[in-house]
Amino acid sequence: MAILPFNTLDKLDPKGKRILLRADLNVPMQDGKISDMTRIERIVPTIRELADKGGRVIVLSHFDRPKGKVVPGLSLEPMAKALATALGKPVSFMHDCIGPQAETAARSLQDGEVLLLENTRFYPGEEANAPDLAAELARLGDVYVNDAFSAAHRAHASTAGVAEHLPSYAGRLMEAELSALDAALENPEHPVGAIVGGAKVSTKLALLENMLERVDVLVVGGAMANTFLAAKGLSVGKSLKEEDMLDTARQIIAKAQEKNCDLVLPVDVVLSEDFMAGAPTLVAPVTEIPDGWMALDVGPETVALLKTKLADLKTLVWNGPLGVFELPPFDEGTNAVAQEAAHLTKAGSLKTIAGGGDTVSALRHAGVLHDMTYVSTAGGAFLEWLEGKVLPGLTALSSTLERTIPI
Repeated sequence: MAILPFNTLDKLDPKGKRILLRADLNVPMQDGKISDMTRIERIVPTIRELADKGGRVIVLSHFDRPKGKVVPGLSLEPMAKALATALGKPVSFMHDCIGPQAETAARSLQDGEVLLLENTRFYPGEEANAPDLAAELARLGDVYVNDAFSAAHRAHASTAGVAEHLPSYAGRLMEAELSALDAALENPEHPVGAIVGGAKVSTKLALLENMLERVDVLVVGGAMANTFLAAKGLSVGKSLKEEDMLDTARQIIAKAQEKNCDLVLPVDVVLSEDFMAGAPTLVAPVTEIPDGWMALDVGPETVALLKTKLADLKTLVWNGPLGVFELPPFDEGTNAVAQEAAHLTKAGSLKTIAGGGDTVSALRHAGVLHDMTYVSTAGGAFLEWLEGKVLPGLTALSSTLERTIPI
């Protein structure tokens, strides 16, 4: 989809105003502790800017899937402490996000103070985008700022509905995300390439079809590449493949030729008889995969081919690993290609925009997470945008473009 126009914080003087800020604090937890602070750290610049300029910041977020019920174990209270640590200033917490107590807490805020409200998904009206819940949330603030691109694909009360009631703006993280996506596919520097990996063609079909319309080079990796190889009449042993997607894969191959898009598949693979770390391996051309063996990574000739392809690109979009990177030695292909993309990016010859849960993990595993032009932590929203879908959270921001509070 095209990047819609939206208001940025440059158009807002937050001093003395109650800023209803939609963040994404849906962070991974283990044994009651936050195991990855990335999403909290990325929201800090927007909160700090608003607070430092005298805004009274009221943070909204969801956490997990309580399905419209109060689940004490899914409270946002632990995030208040983590957010305070990241900000270096106190963050108060309210065990509700609507009602008299929440409204009193919001009205009591002073310039520069920060308040975190309870999990928005404790209310059934959140995921239903209920107008009454959106109106109640809007009563808490004077201005709405959406800094949760990762939730922009959800038409929820706190991501879309509330924007109908208040002057609305994109936060700095949202702005950075949209700028990166614009550079990736809307107004990219050509040649443009995409690496699309993952297990199943069926889960990435819309993405593949949209990429064919937009990129010059399309690399298909991961287990989904096996389906394409099988569609070309090759035996893939006991490798994971989707029998019911063979015709679809053939259609994609034909469409790539029609669009003059260079569709790149593995030319060799790393094989094993067992799906386990450290299992004995065999490297073979894709034309010689033995029965009883499964492809778990791209081989060295494929890595060399992909490095050659990367050298000719100006822009790269990456979603999905090339192999089972969680199980060494089947991480070597993804690691090598990621490190080459990072090298070219740092050298200034390539813009690399990557995203998706497995992609972020794979780049972190390869040691290059911070060497790319931009890495999105948005997950589903990043994928849906790459698929060309309309994101309700962005549409809501755009539709309120004229409803601003001038500086």
